[in-house]
Amino acid sequence: MGLVLSLLMLCGIALTFGAILAWRRAYRRQSVLMALAATTMFANVAIWAVPDHTGRSPLIDRLK
Repeated sequence: MGLVLSLLMLCGIALTFGAILAWRRAYRRQSVLMALAATTMFANVAIWAVPDHTGRSPLIDRLK
């Protein structure tokens, strides 16, 4: 599970930089879609890794 979350973060970072480059080259629609995909990846990592109000996260529960 740690490998999957690490890959999601790396892909999200790559998509973010790709979106910035696409925006500079005037590919507006593609850059917005890339930024949206990166945001979705970061949100998925946050859902799995960030603890809730009880102090538990799905990632920690899954590792036990």
